[in-house]
Amino acid sequence: MVADSHSIVIVGSGPRGMGVLERGAARLTDGPSRTTEVFLVDPVEVGCGRIWRTDQPDWFLMNTVCSGVTMFSGPPDDGPVRPGAGPSLAQWWAATDPDCPGPGGYAPRALHGRYMRYVLDVIEANLPPWAALHRVTAAVEDVVPTGEGYELLLSDGSRLHVGKVVLTTGHPSPTLIGSQRELEEFAATRPHLRYIRGDSAADMPLEAIPADASVGIIGIGLSFYDIMYALTVGRGGKFIEDHDGTVRYEPSGNEPRMLAGSRSGVPLPARGRNQKSATVSYRPTLFVPATVRSHAPDDALDFVRDIQPWLVAEVHLTYFSAVLRRDAPERLDAFRAEVAARAEQGVPDVTAIAARHGVTNPAAAPDLYRLSRPFADRTFAGTEEFQRELTDAMRLDLEHAERGNVDAPLKASLDVLRDTRWVIRELIDFAGLHPQSHRGFLDDFAPRHSFLAAGPPRVRVRYALALIELGLLRVVGPNTRFSGDAEAGSFVLSSPAVGGSADTADVLVDARIPSPDVVCDPSPLTKNLLRRGVLTEFVNGAGAEAFPTGGVAITTSPFHPMDADGHPDTGLCVLGVPTEHTRWFTLAGNGRPGSWNEFVRDADAIAASALSSHTQPATAPEGQPP
Repeated sequence: MVADSHSIVIVGSGPRGMGVLERGAARLTDGPSRTTEVFLVDPVEVGCGRIWRTDQPDWFLMNTVCSGVTMFSGPPDDGPVRPGAGPSLAQWWAATDPDCPGPGGYAPRALHGRYMRYVLDVIEANLPPWAALHRVTAAVEDVVPTGEGYELLLSDGSRLHVGKVVLTTGHPSPTLIGSQRELEEFAATRPHLRYIRGDSAADMPLEAIPADASVGIIGIGLSFYDIMYALTVGRGGKFIEDHDGTVRYEPSGNEPRMLAGSRSGVPLPARGRNQKSATVSYRPTLFVPATVRSHAPDDALDFVRDIQPWLVAEVHLTYFSAVLRRDAPERLDAFRAEVAARAEQGVPDVTAIAARHGVTNPAAAPDLYRLSRPFADRTFAGTEEFQRELTDAMRLDLEHAERGNVDAPLKASLDVLRDTRWVIRELIDFAGLHPQSHRGFLDDFAPRHSFLAAGPPRVRVRYALALIELGLLRVVGPNTRFSGDAEAGSFVLSSPAVGGSADTADVLVDARIPSPDVVCDPSPLTKNLLRRGVLTEFVNGAGAEAFPTGGVAITTSPFHPMDADGHPDTGLCVLGVPTEHTRWFTLAGNGRPGSWNEFVRDADAIAASALSSHTQPATAPEGQPP
């Protein structure tokens, strides 16, 4: 077809791409009548992409309750289901499956993929007569500006000519850096060993691991739980809940022995039992962008000095509010009023104010650094001592989680970290931090935040406990070291904090999600766009202070990529994972029932830009050329 401004391609059909398509379809229905063709391109499964593909096992679960997820930008109304008005994941699940566990359930990722495919079918069925959708299963290997639009080269050898391009390419294939490459090279010269790169667990060759193997797992985060499940339930084993509520594991005999380790030495803590309505948004009292900026001495912020104190104060406010709501509800309003009043002069001492209002143990306020590294500066005489302390800590965490994310002060306060991600993004995105502070944020606080805010379903932690007690899983300890022992011909896992912790493994699985880096992305599309200068790396600062972030340099919304001179390509938009580190926390996203969140606002802005018949004015972030 001849390129024109009313032909659009969306490259990648995970949640970000589908969000743009849904908002574009809603705009097409409500907008003027003009011929528009939209191509939705994905190399794995059009409509849900690789991570959410529908053929993966049902034991890979989402980590957000189903009532908190929607791919429609508005709720159902009196009219038909259509773009802008449709069911949430929970509503669709309940209507299609009599075994749906209800709004507090955690959906299998494959089921969410089927929900996304349903959304795609609804979108296509409700397009106006002047619009057409084309589903294309292929990888895009190049995007070449032509002056009239863009020519796309696809992996099947075909070409597309379009007027506008939206890149929502999602997670790239895993690449190796530093110690990862060393470990893979160590295994490559020893046929009895194997190193498995970090990736979505559904795409790892876990089924090829022999039952008599000893498997080392790098990282004990969300992907760890997926790998744990694949190597147990995926091998025919069963978790059984007894009448007293305890969980035990009934092995099949096909399970390998698992050794796991990380910096913290603790499996990711559980999410609190959900007690919140999906349509209610948390409104921070203290941790508000305008408040933070009004008390900061410089335009470019220092995270530790300018932002973190306000975030911690908000966490403490929520913690003590839950304590008073439980113990002395008549004092709650006065406590919160005093905190708000004192915030006018600066970060309030929430702990001291709580003590004045009758909180008997103000020292129990959450210490985010201690919670994220609970065994820091601790040593253990042996593995039994460490395992005893670890399992006690996991059981205590489960007690907090069972009480809920409203009633349990700890889990209620840690939910603040999830609920105020948008505040952090507004403050730090696009060089909001000094370069050195930006680097420090990504290296230190961001992983701690992820440890405390992400969280698997409670049942996953209970299952991990059952495996530890059975001896199928051993957590090595904090600051786990992963190495290859040439003399022994095996991988070795050890913790300097736990005496006698060293143990060997035949297989080493990296359970960490690879950090995106546009410069290291192995995909032909990214390499070609970088080579041509269509995409460039966002660098925070200049000179000796410059911090190359690994994210794509983009304008503010609608996120046009910028060349080396800072000139935006207004026919292109880039959203999600490729822009990570330019913007923060783009690795996951979905719409929420109720008012629009950033996910929907970003999708709508890009849809508007892509549907426009002319180029859009673009704003370069502060500190970059306009």
